[in-house]
Amino acid sequence: MKAALSKAELQSNIASRFGDAFKIQQKPVVETLSTGVDEIDALTGGLPRGALSELSGPASSGRTSLMFSMLAHATTHEETCALVDTSDAFAPTAAAAAGIDFDRLLWVRCAGNLEHAFKATDLLLHAGGFGLVILDLGDVPGKDARRIISSWWYRFRRTVEDRPTVITVISEEACTRSCAALTLELKGAAEWSRASEPASQSNVLPMRKQVPVNQPSVTHGNLLHFNSIQVNRQRPISPWVNESQFRAHA
Repeated sequence: MKAALSKAELQSNIASRFGDAFKIQQKPVVETLSTGVDEIDALTGGLPRGALSELSGPASSGRTSLMFSMLAHATTHEETCALVDTSDAFAPTAAAAAGIDFDRLLWVRCAGNLEHAFKATDLLLHAGGFGLVILDLGDVPGKDARRIISSWWYRFRRTVEDRPTVITVISEEACTRSCAALTLELKGAAEWSRASEPASQSNVLPMRKQVPVNQPSVTHGNLLHFNSIQVNRQRPISPWVNESQFRAHA
């Protein structure tokens, strides 16, 4: 009797009992939902289904423009969507202009009540029939959002992990911690022009002087044409590209 078995013999003996234990398992393909912005889809591959994503940034960083784009794309591609509007900040007129199909959107207003917002989100996720659920915490101060207990985020992640649902949190500062499969940080720079300048007939205007949002230089004689939005991927970090930029119409 042999005193020791070779590695190949050992693997063969175990494989005969445990089947594919020594086969390299293929990583499953993650299904995604487009954001409606080609530049962001190229950077991220889209919003992962069955996972939690977070978009964070200060006021005027482009988070609302991106939210409208996500909802417009989803509702016009046969996805049933829900928006939990924590601070009643959603503007239906602007949303209609962005192309959102209201027949496929459930709008939940919470009048600034965080507890109601989280309970509503939990109920919607357990319903299981929504392709995209957005929890808008954009007008909740960052210090308050960071106090939200992690068990809520784990609960949301656990609820959707085997479903084709995208749960997206919009916040002033990142607050979902390690529970998010995708975290994007947004920064915006306003592009202004004089009111006396003739309007361009093209959808893409030449680049004008960019003014950082936190250092506005605006007079009554200026018009806002675009918001130049920079997107930084905080999670997951790629060894290649983690930054993108696009322009949103005012």
